[in-house]
Amino acid sequence: MSQEPTLSPRAADVRSFLTSLQDQICDALAEREGAPFREDTFKRGQGVSRPRVLEGETIERAGVNFTHTVGAELPAAATERRPELAGRRFEAASLSLIVHPKNPYAPTTHANWRFFEAGEGDSAVWWFGGGFDLTPIYGFEEDCVHWHRVARDACTPFGEHLYPAFKDACDRYFHLPHRGEPRGIGGLFFDDLEAGGFEHCFGLTRSVAEAFLPAYLPILDRRLAMDWGERERQFQLYRRGRYVEFNLIYDRGTRFGLQAAGRAESILVSMPPQVRWTYDHRPEPSSPEERLMTDFLPPRDWLGEVKGQ
Repeated sequence: MSQEPTLSPRAADVRSFLTSLQDQICDALAEREGAPFREDTFKRGQGVSRPRVLEGETIERAGVNFTHTVGAELPAAATERRPELAGRRFEAASLSLIVHPKNPYAPTTHANWRFFEAGEGDSAVWWFGGGFDLTPIYGFEEDCVHWHRVARDACTPFGEHLYPAFKDACDRYFHLPHRGEPRGIGGLFFDDLEAGGFEHCFGLTRSVAEAFLPAYLPILDRRLAMDWGERERQFQLYRRGRYVEFNLIYDRGTRFGLQAAGRAESILVSMPPQVRWTYDHRPEPSSPEERLMTDFLPPRDWLGEVKGQ
């Protein structure tokens, strides 16, 4: 991809890393589908958007989107917790992804890594945000332990306190207040990351981002081989409804993209291609569907509960 002039050297470094990571993630997923992603490229001034979408038989939908936005004024979604930055010009570089496998035993996953810089010169303010989370339809303890172990190991070199803090933030963020239930089994989530300087924060963000494939691919490969039927498919479509509700009502990334006048097709590619809402759904007692709700979705200390983790 040709590089447009970038007003911030910091944003240029982040942009280079994220576009390379986009290539790595897309290559890994395309290998499992046996088909390439569709890529579109859109340029807006000094910014660029490079969405990639895969729709197939193994991976029903995956969107891996890179965006570098340069704007005259930060959107409201980016300043609701930093009102003092309202009205400033900005740059934002981000990579966001969603994977909806077709096999109901293979979990959906979401990840996002982003960098903002607001203002110019010595008065410029910057920060990082991001993380990854897992949304299983059917729960497996070994998957949850693996996911959180990789997440912890990505954070530990930068401080042992970070994994518990980022895990707690993820559990609190990916929650549907109107349902009173979590979206999935969590992972890592951080925002407004600036303490320690740019190189430290960029290093931590890179470590988390580079841990995504080692966290997800072993789970995906295990579950894609499992047999499934109509019962599992219908429960998958029902649970996807929760995903849609969160993204449209609460997700800050979705709101930022729409407020920044981004391309709606790219922003809403996170939606699953098929979904259903069942009125007053009640899983059978002691069924795998009920155990998802009782044993997996409530926040747990996945590593502390398993000896040696």
